[in-house]
Amino acid sequence: MAKAKNREVWEFFGELLKERREAANLSRNELGVRVFVSGTYIRLFEEAVRKPQLDVAERIDAVLRTDGIFARTCRKLVNGSPYATYFNDVAELETQATKLCEFAPTVVPGLLQTAEYARAVTIAANPFASEEYVEEKVSSRIDRQVILQDETRPEYWVVVHENTLLTPVGGPEVMARQLEHIAELIRNRWLLVMVLPRDTGAHASMGGSLKLMDFADQPPVAYTETEFSGTLLDDPAVVKEAQRAYDLLRAAALSPEASLALIESAAEEFRRCVSTT
Repeated sequence: MAKAKNREVWEFFGELLKERREAANLSRNELGVRVFVSGTYIRLFEEAVRKPQLDVAERIDAVLRTDGIFARTCRKLVNGSPYATYFNDVAELETQATKLCEFAPTVVPGLLQTAEYARAVTIAANPFASEEYVEEKVSSRIDRQVILQDETRPEYWVVVHENTLLTPVGGPEVMARQLEHIAELIRNRWLLVMVLPRDTGAHASMGGSLKLMDFADQPPVAYTETEFSGTLLDDPAVVKEAQRAYDLLRAAALSPEASLALIESAAEEFRRCVSTT
């Protein structure tokens, strides 16, 4: 229900943007130049396909002299979201992507996390949070995974660092179930996972996690995230560099078959730890 309501608000945003742009006698390209995005992005905003970030909405208000209505709409939707501000657009874009490529250097990607693993990660980062806060974060993460259960799910590639598989987040039992969950998804051919071995040493994405998203009718984007912030990148040259970094990660990783064997082996080892305690 909330998602449907948000969709209605973004459609209103797009319709109003088109109305005010045309009233100002500006083409999409002309408005795009003034707010530092392409004319294609203005079209996507107007069609409620892509959501503008707050700074873009503020520039649209300034150019079209709309007394802050576009910025206020963005703030309303961002404040009502269960995600961190910097992740709002990413969560929406995931639902539209035809292909996802992800690198996870330290933590299992959110789209693959079990509820127990997600809970352990959330509490570790927020040790004084209320139970309500923790449950909201876990639920929103699990809700995102619906895109992998649909028949039109995106092609999903994941490169995960071996350290991520060996760190007992939540304890051995939680970790065993997490790895068994990933192995089951792989065997069901919902995704391809490749493990980057620890002995690889330096690699092409030392700064944090990386996500690439391709779309049927939109330019590709990249998203990078560190511990406290994330950045959505849509400049074609930057996205191309991110794709090159991901290609290098894949080249250094184990084959999908060897990766699955390693994941299953790690799960068995955690199971042995549980049985001996």
